[in-house]
Amino acid sequence: MKRKFTFHVVSLPHTQTTAEYTHCAYTQKVRKFCNMMTDLGHDVILYASEENEARVKELVTVITKEKQQEFFGNGDHTKQFFNITWDMYDPGWVEMNANTIRAMAERIQPKDFICVIGGTCQKIISDAFPDNMSVEYGIGYLGTYSKYRVFESYAHMHYVHGQDHDDNGNFYDTVVPNYYDKEEFPFAEKPDDYFLFIGRLIDRKGWRIAQEVCEKLGKRLILAGQGEFSGYGEHVGVVGVEKRGELMSKAKAVFVPTTYLEPFGGVHAEALLCGTPVITTNFGVFTETVVNGENGYRCDTFRDFIAATKAIEKFSVAKRKKIRTAAQNRFSTDVVALEYQNYFDRLYDLWGDGWYTT
Repeated sequence: MKRKFTFHVVSLPHTQTTAEYTHCAYTQKVRKFCNMMTDLGHDVILYASEENEARVKELVTVITKEKQQEFFGNGDHTKQFFNITWDMYDPGWVEMNANTIRAMAERIQPKDFICVIGGTCQKIISDAFPDNMSVEYGIGYLGTYSKYRVFESYAHMHYVHGQDHDDNGNFYDTVVPNYYDKEEFPFAEKPDDYFLFIGRLIDRKGWRIAQEVCEKLGKRLILAGQGEFSGYGEHVGVVGVEKRGELMSKAKAVFVPTTYLEPFGGVHAEALLCGTPVITTNFGVFTETVVNGENGYRCDTFRDFIAATKAIEKFSVAKRKKIRTAAQNRFSTDVVALEYQNYFDRLYDLWGDGWYTT
């Protein structure tokens, strides 16, 4: 019989847990994690702001929209980056953390799980409840603190371990990929004649690489996302769930040429869920998820990007369907939810025989 748990899930101080908040990947992790755990029959209490579409037993508002405007301004976040810094002493974090601790103290019970996604900015919450296990899940950042950590790739887990010379690994670290509602990612039998970049328009995301490649080959390029646009291609701004699915499914390929060690790179998983191949760099998570010639290409040089762009145009409908099926079997919420269930079952055993449980 499946165990039933209670999860106290803490969101972020600057967002609303709604589906259309697509431009904050961590907000979407919170929303979908709540949905997955609720759908498995667990009780989920969410500590967040006022607007919420996650399926939860209780929403506890721990930062109001009025306070968010005071701390982070009222700019257009579809065009501008969030006015947030990752410092637990900043007013937004202080406000939300204090309110969360007070509210959680009224609700938490022995053996309940606390689930956080803000790294050391939320450590004070875990410190307030030392008898409960605090799990950092969906880790795509540095500054982790918990004994119980869920990374989204082995590349990032090893990178984090490598930052601390005294960190020799941890039996309670694990890798579970990011997770997606497959219904949001349609399939197009025949792609249109364009390539796509979708993400923040910052150098580290490699959007200029996509521009250079497509301009060199004379290929149409559509770019979507926050930031100041210039140069080659057509910029359509931030897009919602439906438009994102349409753009991804109809693209010949999606460029994800991140120039840092990408912890997961959600855009590439979303593209694959549409059956659309990806063109990426050759480090970070992509070494675990992208197989050259099967679901895209990993590139080291400009010549590689040029060759990949040419080769990917020959991908058949049958191959795109195969890409989609493989991605659904790996990244969809119904699959990943069971991986999380298994992980929390293992942690719960620590209340009993722990290491010796068979």
